[in-house]
Amino acid sequence: MGGFFGVASTKDCMSDVFFGTDYHSHLGTRRAGLAAYDPEIGLQRKIHSIENSPFRTKFEHIFEEMRGTSAIGCISDTDPQPMLIRSHLGTYAICTIGIINNAKDLIENYLATGGYFDAMTAGNVNSTELVAALINQHTSFVAGIRYVQGAIKGTASILILKEDGTLIAARDKFGRLPVLIGKGENGYSVSFESFAAEKLGFEEEKELGPGEIVEVRANGWKQLSEPGRKKRICAFLWSYYGYPTSIYEGVNVEAMRYRNGRILAQHDAEKHLNENVDYVGGVPDSGTPHAIGYANESGLPFARAFIKYTPTWARSFMPTMQTERNKIAKMKQIPVNELIKGKNLLFVDDSIVRGTQLRETVEFLYESGAKSVHMRSACPPIMFGCKYLNFSRATSDMELIARRVIMELEGPEGFEHIEEYSSSETERGKKLRKTICEKLNLATLEFQSLEGVVRAIGLPEEELCTYCWNGRE
Repeated sequence: MGGFFGVASTKDCMSDVFFGTDYHSHLGTRRAGLAAYDPEIGLQRKIHSIENSPFRTKFEHIFEEMRGTSAIGCISDTDPQPMLIRSHLGTYAICTIGIINNAKDLIENYLATGGYFDAMTAGNVNSTELVAALINQHTSFVAGIRYVQGAIKGTASILILKEDGTLIAARDKFGRLPVLIGKGENGYSVSFESFAAEKLGFEEEKELGPGEIVEVRANGWKQLSEPGRKKRICAFLWSYYGYPTSIYEGVNVEAMRYRNGRILAQHDAEKHLNENVDYVGGVPDSGTPHAIGYANESGLPFARAFIKYTPTWARSFMPTMQTERNKIAKMKQIPVNELIKGKNLLFVDDSIVRGTQLRETVEFLYESGAKSVHMRSACPPIMFGCKYLNFSRATSDMELIARRVIMELEGPEGFEHIEEYSSSETERGKKLRKTICEKLNLATLEFQSLEGVVRAIGLPEEELCTYCWNGRE
């Protein structure tokens, strides 16, 4: 995944961009960078690895090293950025969010025209440099960005800082990710996360539409290209990786999660699935608000039966290797034995992807004395690896526990019945849940329905990307 933040101002804006970028740290763990424009110095840039230490510590001396009245920053889970590019369009800094699935074809086509790239380790090409190369084939930034939006298979939101301090922001073609313009006392901001701009004193001015392109200056902004009609914003923004205080398309993340938990509880009450439960809790941290909604609706007491130790391990997906992520996830779990021993516990997790970490969590709870462990997923079974965003992206669909179980139960023919397996009302759906319960040693398991997620978000289903659940484009 990743996130970006930019400001065009009448005054030095490095402080705002430093904190605004830092507020996107939950979206990536590999690289971070800042680029700034100052009338006397011109364009400047700094990039650091954040794999072993957070953004703030790596850029703590940035105010001594850079200054500018316009600046952009990004957190990236992929390649180093922003990139500094020199072309016939001028010198500019650029950062992107998303994923390009047809990068190989685009690179080969570009090289065939006589172009070249600075190859990275193992000969790979920086995806942001590829986007810049495609833009540079055209006579203007707008024409180039529109070409990118049509040429790539995947997703790309783009933020550019020109050599005169002007920002150009473009939301991805189908609006799978948010881009917002904010108005402040001394200028304007561009942000992925709404709260980052709001916390710094920028009032929301506009949320870009799908594929929309705007130019942002200290004294205002203007539309360069109108939005498209088709919108597919990622529903997983609300379910999992969006920050609780953020608002997308007018819908707050935390409030959605409370509604989602309430809908889960209503379903369980109808089916008498939550009887004899002592405590409801969330698999921290993103499952917790869903669990609060569940507890409020069901009347069952909410309790934090185990706590994540986060001072040194902020996120379980920080290490590159899956085995290390699993190890850290286990080490972070500190039990509250009084709330576990001899208790029937119901937990709500944001999602169940591979099932590896969840199995270890369940084992940990039984080792700590739990009488039974019930699990609820705040979203439907994940049946397809995401091909639109570079986040929680399975290398193979068969890494997904729901897919593996279907293969075990029915072989490849089972994949013709994904909709049935997703539903708790069908025989196939019941077998899926029963088999996962056996694998993970769960007393009961249920998933939120697609209808429930859509209802909790409150937007029309046709405006949401639900590909990972139902495979619909």
